[in-house]
Amino acid sequence: MKVTIPTQSLMESEIVYGPDPNLNSQLATWIAAAKKAGMPKANIDVAIARGQGKSSSGAGLENVTLEVMMPPAVAIVVDVETDNKQRALQQLRSLTKKHNGTVTPTAFLFTRWARTTLKGKGGEDFDEVMMQALDAGAEDVEQDENGDVILWTQPNTSHQVAQELSKVLSTEILDSEIIWSPTGDKVKLDDAEATTAIGNYLAALQEYPDVQGV
Repeated sequence: MKVTIPTQSLMESEIVYGPDPNLNSQLATWIAAAKKAGMPKANIDVAIARGQGKSSSGAGLENVTLEVMMPPAVAIVVDVETDNKQRALQQLRSLTKKHNGTVTPTAFLFTRWARTTLKGKGGEDFDEVMMQALDAGAEDVEQDENGDVILWTQPNTSHQVAQELSKVLSTEILDSEIIWSPTGDKVKLDDAEATTAIGNYLAALQEYPDVQGV
């Protein structure tokens, strides 16, 4: 089975740890995994450039969001980073229409958070870890089933908080991502046809090179 390594993982590793794989073991690991999975070198270079806010040609990139409602009433926010905002939005609107979606305001239904995972060391007092995380600037702290520490922060403070707490705990940052978290209750979608249609749309978005997250 072929595993697809998302460019977002390469970008996030670079943003959190720095752009030099010789000094950034996390980035070097992702590059090796991407190569093993068959990702072309050109795609890897594009992902690393994007982590620096540039296109592969060195041109600056703009961040923009596309807000979508899919049938029956599924709200989606698409994060886009592109060197041609007008072209990207036009193509993504066309893609959305093709999948029976509607471009309409939906961002008000979500809150944007940064989610960072720190490797748990085992045996630590979670209450103490939580207090240290909150002191470092985290908004909320959780512990997953593996014992790893999950930090929830504002997107613009994630790098600083993660770096500070990783030093305090003498541990490593496993991953970091920006997500749109629903402000209301989540509802399970039981309509098989609608579920398939949304899955096809998300797969199409994943294939679009300027899409960074959904």
